Amino acid sequence: MGAKRLVIASGNRNKIEEIRDLTKGLGLEVVGIHDLGDFPPVIEDGATFRDNARKKALETARLVQELVLADDSGLEVDALGGAPGVYSARYAGVDGDDEANNRLLLHKLEGIPLEQRGAQFRCVMALAAPTGEVEYSEGICRGIITFEPRGNSGFGYDPLFLVPEYGKTFAELGPEIKNTISHRSMAMAGMLKLLSRV
Repeated sequence: MGAKRLVIASGNRNKIEEIRDLTKGLGLEVVGIHDLGDFPPVIEDGATFRDNARKKALETARLVQELVLADDSGLEVDALGGAPGVYSARYAGVDGDDEANNRLLLHKLEGIPLEQRGAQFRCVMALAAPTGEVEYSEGICRGIITFEPRGNSGFGYDPLFLVPEYGKTFAELGPEIKNTISHRSMAMAGMLKLLSRV
């Protein structure tokens, strides 16, 4: 797939910075899609995280003619049958409204005791070349949904996602620890061998 630059098919600055941190030392220039121009967003209409990651990676790779990494990730709550799942970013109706999404999640879990509030963050990454080759990697991080937001770091559902081993939410742990245990770091670990050869 040879390249010295890796394009991230996302406009989410937090996510791009997280991936940049995770790929340090590979000698790759990591840039977001919007650093290359004003491109229309890829419609994420897949039924699964893998479907969406593949679509974003392939469409963007063909558009920019470069190696592209895309991911789709979200929160799957046991008591809600895996919801919000692929709808995580737009759970409350508006894409990226973290506060509204968190409020809705807490509302849906009202009356559910702590021991039944198990959840996991899932991330599926797709690495695509303009020629159509695609490689995948997946990561999962298990946790528990708290009763109220805790911490000021992170984004999305981080203030509600408690990691039992640390007794803290992602938003309390901060990026240094989060980036070593998160679903995205686990998915990225599966990509590092491939990326080290590009």
